[in-house]
Formats: sequence, C-alpha cells, structure tokens
Amino acid sequence: MKILAIADEESPYLWDYFEKSKLEGIDLIISCGDLDPRYLSFLTTFTNAPVLYVHGNHDGIYEQIPPDGCICIDEKIYVHNGVRILGLGGSMRYRDGKHQYTEFEMKLRCLKMQLSILRHGGFDILVTHAPARHLNDSDDLAHRGFEVFNTLLNKYHPKYFLHGHVHMKYGRKHKRFDQVGDTTVINAFERCVFEFNDAKISEN
Repeated sequence: MKILAIADEESPYLWDYFEKSKLEGIDLIISCGDLDPRYLSFLTTFTNAPVLYVHGNHDGIYEQIPPDGCICIDEKIYVHNGVRILGLGGSMRYRDGKHQYTEFEMKLRCLKMQLSILRHGGFDILVTHAPARHLNDSDDLAHRGFEVFNTLLNKYHPKYFLHGHVHMKYGRKHKRFDQVGDTTVINAFERCVFEFNDAKISEN
C-alpha cells in the first residue's frame, strides 16, 4: 500500500504545479496537521484515496473551513485495508489556543484510547502532529515532543510513526526518517511517499 504523508507546508509540487498523474498509485493520504484545509479538499478532488488528518496547533481554522471530503482521525482508530491507524493531533501547550496539550493532558487522551486500542488488537500506524520527546523534537516548549508517544511506541510497536510540526528547513536539521525498535519514524514535513509493506521511502 502506497501512502502519501504530508504536513506543515503545502507542497508546490502538488498544489502549484499539480498534475493528476502525481497521485496515481497512491492508496492513502495522511495529513499530520498544520495545512490549509483547502489544500486537503483540493487533493480529494483528484484521487479516490481516502484523505485522513489530525489537527496541528495552527488548525483552528478547520472549525470555520473544514477540509471537505476528508476524514478526521483525532482520538480514533481508522482501519484501511486492514491497516489500523491511530490519530492524536496537537502540540505541546506553549500559549493559549486550540489543539495544544500539556504532557498530562496528552496522557489522558491516550488513556481514553486504550479500550479502542485493545478492541483493535493494537495499531499499525501512529499519526500525530508533534514528535515524541527526544525523537526529532526540540528543547523549546513549542516544539517539544510528548513522552507518552514513546510509551505508545514501546508498548504497541507500530510499524510506522508519522508526525509533523518540526519543519525540516528549521535551523536544526531534523531527520526525514528514523528507526526506533520495530517502528519506522517519518517526519511528514511537506510530503513523503512510502510503501507500507517494505518501508521504501521517497521524496517524490
């Protein structure tokens, strides 16, 4: 299954210079947050692939302009062709605003998901906006990752962990992907295509 992961900045390759052929073969699109809802709606018009999303810390606009035709997976497990996808959007709380959480608040969100996780027998892909603590995050509060995401990775060993929030063009060079135990970690900044079955990763 070929998945297009996106986050944080709209890709000119897909939006400004779009050709329908660029989405050929894509089975699933997953947004890790902080993208214009009109961009997500635009993508749905050129593909039959489901477009899933979690909220980023700048996605308060979704309440006024929802991404049409897209599926919010925040605090849900969405199953596509047998692949179980758990969504937990938002960033560390660093000021007033929507889709921001303290570490304790994010732990409570994860606790709310435990029954659903057990019912599904775990999950294959963890989709978040923020990274995990000490895993591609930064020390400033706004870009600090959540410890509880490490707990989820260590307990359930999903095949993939997708996140956004830390832009790869920031002064610190954030990795596109990493490996933690059995889990391939992917920073979905702008766009990244990967094959679910063989962990093949592409920038195209």
